[in-house]
Amino acid sequence: MDLAALNAFIAIAEQGSFSEAAERLHLTQPAVSKRIASLEQQLDMRLFDRLGREISLTEAGRALLPRAYQILNVMDDTRRALTNLNGEISGRLTLATSHHIGLHRLPPLLRAFTRAHPKVALDIQFLDSEVAYEEIIHGRAELAVITLAPQTREPVHAVPVWDDPLDFVAAPGHPLALTEQVELADIARHPAVFPGGNTFTRHFVSSLFEAQGLTPNIAMSTNYLETIKMMVSIGLAWSVLPRTMLDEQVTRLPVPNIQLSRQLGYISHSERTLSNAARAFMRLLDAHRDDLA
Repeated sequence: MDLAALNAFIAIAEQGSFSEAAERLHLTQPAVSKRIASLEQQLDMRLFDRLGREISLTEAGRALLPRAYQILNVMDDTRRALTNLNGEISGRLTLATSHHIGLHRLPPLLRAFTRAHPKVALDIQFLDSEVAYEEIIHGRAELAVITLAPQTREPVHAVPVWDDPLDFVAAPGHPLALTEQVELADIARHPAVFPGGNTFTRHFVSSLFEAQGLTPNIAMSTNYLETIKMMVSIGLAWSVLPRTMLDEQVTRLPVPNIQLSRQLGYISHSERTLSNAARAFMRLLDAHRDDLA
């Protein structure tokens, strides 16, 4: 079975479009269509239903998809295992990371890594932490440095690196910032800007309010912490931000008996062979781990 055709099949299944799959694979749309036609001819089955501009998997396509992932992952795993035999730290390392970690935690580590291992080509993908899990599971990234999920299940292996305390914040002139004693119930009554509903950070904060029978007044949401900080700084709403982002633009709201934190770290696929480059980067991360005991 042609691996290039399988790659095209997966790209179309994920993108839901021949044109978007072609763009992702850096091919022309006719080239992608030709690969799918060849694959359908080999299997003697139609893999996609094409209804106008809508593309959907047929029953055969749905059956093939998990097997296509498995075939490509086995090939990648074999390639890495053979490359590792010479002990050289080289080749391409596909690294997924969140925007916040990529901006605030990784730069000194990436600088040290590239200096120590100049033969490694870093392919850095900036993604939401939740999306990075899928990239690891499907083998599209070898390593991801992200906000860790509250619970991680196999085949994803998670290693915490940094404890990341979170603080309630508001603009210096916000009514909450001008109040001497702030309770969680007081905060809940004011408009808030939160991370998106599917994010781990949103889950942490929402659970805190739910435990006290409160519902925060969420007026806006965005997954970018820098955008949240801007909205807070101009007085539109309060929010929760990592303590490392606090400066004179926002004011920390001390809430009695409330300590909120998340863990940042790296994840990999426990059933896949990691390249020498990935292992070297993991060692660098391990050397910078906080004392999380």
